[in-house]
Amino acid sequence: MLTQIESARQGILTPQMAAVAQVEQLSPDYILQMVATGKIVIPWNHVRKPARIAGIGKGLSTKVNASIGTSSDIVDYAAEVAKARAAQQAGADTLMELSVGGDLDRVRREVIAAVELPVGNVPLYQAFCEAARKYGDPNKLDEELLFDLIERQCADGMAFMAVHCGINLYTIERLRKQGYRYGGLVSKGGVSMVAWMLANNRENPLYEKFDRVVAILKKYDTVLSLGNGLRAGAIHDSSDRAQIQELLINCELAEIGRDMGCQMLVEGPGHVPLDEVEGNIQLQKRMSGGAPYYMLGPIATDVAPGFDHITAAIGAAQSSRYGADLICYITPAEHLALPTEQDVRDGVKAAKVAAYIGDMNKYPEKGRQRDKEMSKARRDLDWEKQFQLALYPEDARAIRASRTPEDEATCTMCGDFCASRGAGKLFAGDLKGDKI
Repeated sequence: MLTQIESARQGILTPQMAAVAQVEQLSPDYILQMVATGKIVIPWNHVRKPARIAGIGKGLSTKVNASIGTSSDIVDYAAEVAKARAAQQAGADTLMELSVGGDLDRVRREVIAAVELPVGNVPLYQAFCEAARKYGDPNKLDEELLFDLIERQCADGMAFMAVHCGINLYTIERLRKQGYRYGGLVSKGGVSMVAWMLANNRENPLYEKFDRVVAILKKYDTVLSLGNGLRAGAIHDSSDRAQIQELLINCELAEIGRDMGCQMLVEGPGHVPLDEVEGNIQLQKRMSGGAPYYMLGPIATDVAPGFDHITAAIGAAQSSRYGADLICYITPAEHLALPTEQDVRDGVKAAKVAAYIGDMNKYPEKGRQRDKEMSKARRDLDWEKQFQLALYPEDARAIRASRTPEDEATCTMCGDFCASRGAGKLFAGDLKGDKI
């Protein structure tokens, strides 16, 4: 079967492309053109067709991914399913299942069955877990086991897959020659692959046999998300030579994969100071030929554990503004613990708000009308309309209901001293045009 990009190149508008056009209120021809050139991807799988379609890329709203999964310390299958459903309910556009503890096939399949979202994962996690269990040493991973596992996971219905193809011996040399890092390496898959390469004195098979990776994912029309195993885990490591070298390789691989007929996504860094966000995105877009960019956060400061959903939302708003296409949420538990169901909800909502703010500035002509209507509703003390326009109406209603004002036209913030009510009486006769 043809992939989305192959179909678009033949002028075939798939149902998935048509759905994206409808949701985004764009012409089908535009979506067809952008998919054909690899500037838009649609996470999909011929085996398990996600009920909810998410277009990611140029001209589209910025999407939000939520990540869940077990750890070696906490294995609770029901809890991960609950988190997956909570992420979907809170508005996540995609989901990543990143378990490293327990029966990994089981948790993956249960999560996929529980949600309607496109689901992705990182195959290196299970590969090294299985090698450790089988041989007692993850560095004894056999590359055939790795490729077989990628196929097995795609067959389970992965709509996109983060594969660490851009780490090679040259990037490791850059890391060493710069004196390592302030924040070290923070990618589980990245560290495991680096350890395997050094222990076996071999090149990364995912880089060395990239065409084989592409062939497997293309078979299922699974989007290949080029993972950033050397991403910065501290703002002082942002834009260092190792990270940029891996980004360069991933951008080259994105071009190769597109030419082979596979949908390609490039992943970005995790910790970035605000003054480097725009440059990072411009660099990726230029080097990759406009491939969709998946930013992990980014976290904009390193000193706010417990509030990293906020530090990441600040970075995510900037990323969305400057052209990032998919944002991975961060929860309040980041750097501290495995997130709870409530952490997942809080993380998704913070990221969705950030993406909305970014889109307001990325697409100002169509992105600010909702805010204009909200302003008028607040001016006119139209509470019901305010709730209808809110990104999260239930949360807004709950807060207001918990502190009922004496006069229902106002709120308990100002009560009798409501500025909107007072000013409205003074200037009601002066309203004109679309201010009415």
